[in-house]
Amino acid sequence: MSQDAAKLLFTSGRYEYLRAAFCETGTFDEGHIESKTFPDGEVYRRILDDPWGRDVVLLGGTPHDTDWLEIYDLGCGISRAGARSLSIVIPYFGYSTMERAVKPGEIVSAKTRARLISAIPPCEGGTRTFLFDLHTDGIEFYFSDAHVTHHVYGSPIITALATDVAAGRDFVLGATDAGRAKWVESLARKMGCEPAFVYKRRDSSTGDLTVTGVNASVNGRVVIIYDDMIRTGSSLLQAASAYLDAGATEVHAVVSHLVLPGDALDRLLDDGRIGSINGTDSHPKSVEVRARGGRIASVAPLLVRGIERS
Repeated sequence: MSQDAAKLLFTSGRYEYLRAAFCETGTFDEGHIESKTFPDGEVYRRILDDPWGRDVVLLGGTPHDTDWLEIYDLGCGISRAGARSLSIVIPYFGYSTMERAVKPGEIVSAKTRARLISAIPPCEGGTRTFLFDLHTDGIEFYFSDAHVTHHVYGSPIITALATDVAAGRDFVLGATDAGRAKWVESLARKMGCEPAFVYKRRDSSTGDLTVTGVNASVNGRVVIIYDDMIRTGSSLLQAASAYLDAGATEVHAVVSHLVLPGDALDRLLDDGRIGSINGTDSHPKSVEVRARGGRIASVAPLLVRGIERS
């Protein structure tokens, strides 16, 4: 098959919403999968478009445990069906915050999940894994050497999104705490704006964190908080309070991964401290955020560029 031929794109069930953005950005033939669940909970899957001799892309993040198994099953099926090469694209890598053990006996789930994906049989023309804005850079190296792994950084779309949210106003790029300050400082430097973060102190008896101050002048300015992911949003709200108390006129959030489990989005929007929640479409929850008025930037151009480069 010609190197210029279109790649065959398969998409996991939960990531069908991202298929159109990939097809609009790159040149793909759309692959189809038959899937059904039996009464006992077991899942039947069948690859309907023949991967034999094709360069194949498998698109699917891993927000839930079942998603890991789906990617594994499909990856094995595609490889065994004779694909020439396979690019596994994981826009959101679940368990990324469980990348190390702190207490005895803790399971480093980020590593066990990477090993699961690494167990997909490699294709003759190579198997590559593409990851987007990992919580910790080192996760990239948890994968087997049989899979060439690429960590794609989202800074080009994050900085563009933050600029769009600022809408020409004087703004500061903020972090939720000092732990993200280095990354926020790097983004702020690219944007030509001032970075800020909040100081926190941990109570030695209870372990609770208390905000003690802000390191930069935010008085009369808009603060755009960047973080790699929002879950419940408690850290985001705590930081927003600190910036507002320090004189910020508005606080907005820009996030790589909009996880927002349960009613987290409703609670954050109803709270009033956060003017808007914005991010990328790396996670299925981004569909709901867009519907609620948030700005959403697609990860497709960055990831497709990485696939084409490979």
